[in-house]
Amino acid sequence: MKLSKEMRVFEQRIGHQFARPELLVRALTHPSVSSPNRKDNQRLEFLGDRVLGLVMATALLEHDKEASEGQLAPRFNALVRKEACADVAREIELGEVLKLGRSEMMSGGRRKLALLGDGMEAVIAAVYKDAGFEVAQAMILRLWGARIHQVEADARDPKTALQEYVQARRQNPPDYVQVAREGPDHQPIFTIAVRLEDGTEERATAGSKRLAEQAAAKALLARLEHST
Repeated sequence: MKLSKEMRVFEQRIGHQFARPELLVRALTHPSVSSPNRKDNQRLEFLGDRVLGLVMATALLEHDKEASEGQLAPRFNALVRKEACADVAREIELGEVLKLGRSEMMSGGRRKLALLGDGMEAVIAAVYKDAGFEVAQAMILRLWGARIHQVEADARDPKTALQEYVQARRQNPPDYVQVAREGPDHQPIFTIAVRLEDGTEERATAGSKRLAEQAAAKALLARLEHST
């Protein structure tokens, strides 16, 4: 199989040239365009999540040899959650090469947190199946980079951190509002807005209300902290 020019450039961005390019094509194929002759990325996503978890658990143990399980668990969650995967996906412009159905393209699928996070996990699995664990591990560590060393700051639950921020300034707790729900019942996509009493607002989209709320809270907290 011959890859498109865009996918060849994407290989350069992730630092891996596929011996089996069909793996990369599958990793970037969303279920909205799958067919009997074209497999989607869901099974790869499942595998990639586990590969990422092993890499991050190992990296955290090596980074802090004295940390307890109670300290490591929130750091681990911060590094492997969908938001982190989507952040990395944005940096490598994964959304530009995702293969999406018309409905997903029309609804901004290339920017959706859930789709980007799933795609990133699928790409990890594709590299793992193409070249083995060590190559996949090296790619993950390179792409996640400083996040591993700065994870303590990111390990806070975004909703809790935002609430503590506004309470410290004697403001009312943030309000979370569902502004949209798209997709089929078995795979819904939620857009959540988080609002403060002064009207400040951020929105995020994800495959569950919880993930969308966390992503919105994280975005708003980053905005507030940057402006102070």
